[in-house]
Amino acid sequence: MKSVRITRQPIDPARVLALVGDEEAGGAVLFVGTIRRRSGGKTVEGLTYEVYREMAERRMREIEVRVRKKWPVVRVAMVHRYGPLKVGDVSVAVAVSCEHRAEAFEACRYAIDTIKGTLPMWKKERFRGGAQAWVKGTPIEG
Repeated sequence: MKSVRITRQPIDPARVLALVGDEEAGGAVLFVGTIRRRSGGKTVEGLTYEVYREMAERRMREIEVRVRKKWPVVRVAMVHRYGPLKVGDVSVAVAVSCEHRAEAFEACRYAIDTIKGTLPMWKKERFRGGAQAWVKGTPIEG
C-alpha cells in the first residue's frame, strides 16, 4: 500500500499505523477521521467527497515533505477517501512516527490540519429526509 494516497476503498486504520512502524521510532501517532451522525443540528445519513485526485495526492506529498522538514520524522502515512461514505466510515487517516512522542503528536496534528486546509476536496452531506448540502470549507491555500 502506498503511504500517501487518495482512495475509494475503505481505510483500515491498523494498516495505516503499520506503515509508520519502525524500530527507530519511540512514538507513533494515528489520527482517524470518521463520518459523524450530526452536522449543524441535522441528522446526517452520509456524504460524498469529490476530489481533484492528482492535485490532492501531489499536495499530500508536499505536506509530507513539510512535515519531514519541521520534525525528525521516521515515517509518515496519509490516506483520504473520496466518493460516497456512510456514517461511521473512516474518511481520513494520518499516522506519523518519530523518535519521541511529542514530535509525533505535533507532526500528526500539523499534517491533518494542513490536509483539511489545502486539499482540493469538496464534501456534500446527505441528510435525513433527502436534503443535501455542500459543506462550506476553508479556502484552499496555495
